[in-house]
Amino acid sequence: MRIAVGGIHIECSTYNPVLNEEKDFRVVRGAGLLAAPYFAFLKDYDAEFLPTVHARAIAGGPVARATYEAFKTEFLEGLKALLPLDGLYLAMHGAMYVEGMEDAEGDWISSAREVVGDDCTVSASYDLHGNVTQRIIDALDMYSTYRTAPHIDVEETMRRSVAMLVESLKTGVKPLLLWAPIPVVLPGERTSTVDEPAKSLYAMMPEIDEIDGIWDASLMVGYVWADEPRATAAAILTGTDRAVLAREARRVAKAYWDAREEFVFGCETGSLEECVAKAVASKTGPVVLAESGDNPTGGGVGDRADVLAELIAKGAEGVVFAGIADKAAAEACYSAGVGAKLTLTVGASLDTEGSKPVTADFTVKFLLDTSEPSDRQAVVSIGGIDLVLSAKRRPYHNIVDFTRLGLDPQKAKIIVVKSGYLSPELAPIANPNLMALSPGVVDQFVERLPRLRKQRPTYPFDKDFSFEPKITLSARSVARAG
Repeated sequence: MRIAVGGIHIECSTYNPVLNEEKDFRVVRGAGLLAAPYFAFLKDYDAEFLPTVHARAIAGGPVARATYEAFKTEFLEGLKALLPLDGLYLAMHGAMYVEGMEDAEGDWISSAREVVGDDCTVSASYDLHGNVTQRIIDALDMYSTYRTAPHIDVEETMRRSVAMLVESLKTGVKPLLLWAPIPVVLPGERTSTVDEPAKSLYAMMPEIDEIDGIWDASLMVGYVWADEPRATAAAILTGTDRAVLAREARRVAKAYWDAREEFVFGCETGSLEECVAKAVASKTGPVVLAESGDNPTGGGVGDRADVLAELIAKGAEGVVFAGIADKAAAEACYSAGVGAKLTLTVGASLDTEGSKPVTADFTVKFLLDTSEPSDRQAVVSIGGIDLVLSAKRRPYHNIVDFTRLGLDPQKAKIIVVKSGYLSPELAPIANPNLMALSPGVVDQFVERLPRLRKQRPTYPFDKDFSFEPKITLSARSVARAG
């Protein structure tokens, strides 16, 4: 049982002007792929897994066309060298945008199908914030997506996708795959599975899995910051009983549609100015203030200094701000050394048109000891604010992200992170959690962003329309069902 493994995993805001290039990806190849922690679970399955290439990057702007084509060529050449194959497992995200191309995953997956041929069984795992098209569905045999946001079931989802593939190859049973697009696309911060109604909607998925004739039930939220026609929610089901699959896909799609107006932010929100004022005045702590419009794990640039400027203006004390991506400012700190006082211009270093930088006097407090220039991180202080400057775009979601920089977030009065909903490590210490509905390329007020390519009508951009789910089989399922 020969199963190839590979894929590309990135989420791209089409509003983000900063291209992702090869240097922005973590790439594993060959034996290194199978040795990577991300794929360690494969050893639990009775099959021969054959690695190709897997490229992964944090969310951001579009992928440079040359970068995408290079990864795709390498992946397809790797597949060709492994033929013949019984199966192919694709570990994807689903919200990739490549400059000059719509439906990039459709291009990647359909190209893989052409190489491996019709007899090869192909399974994919996706992030629930991915976007799907008929072209994608037509090239696959089975599909599974995350059921949690924040994502704590990544390996579980990958296991479901691989387990279906292995079982299909062992038994010779080829499943059917169908889907029902839903004309709703909402920010992940309004559809967290920690909160209702998403919590109950996603609780349906494992229950549906238990129904005879169903192998996997998936509900896609979609990725709202992609101005593409495919940016919608969807119900996607894999199994053997066409009637039951269609019935349950229709039920999931209708349930999501009916709940569309119930999705709300799971924490207190406000404008940037309102949230900073509340954080400064709070009698409890640490206040965790999430700057949602510039969240790098949602596709934000990660270099805006709006919140920093407001904190300085309000004389905020006891602040740990992690962080702002500014390579030049970080490098200046490394050149100056710990204890140096210097004037820095911080912010707007990547998206020079999107926001304004802050120029002020800072003291260098800490420099991360690293041999990797791209991992350089400096902690500087201004008044009562400790600010992290990073050489590259990156999130600060885990406690160790702070402690390795000599910072103790639990002793701070205010923690500022560029985030939407909080990570599982930061959420428990937030007292309270405030989310600033701040400007940026992942603006939570999605209606404020240009809509040139999205489907019409789509909620919440359009509100006065009706919807009844339409079920569509994959092309391979149509041929199989006869």
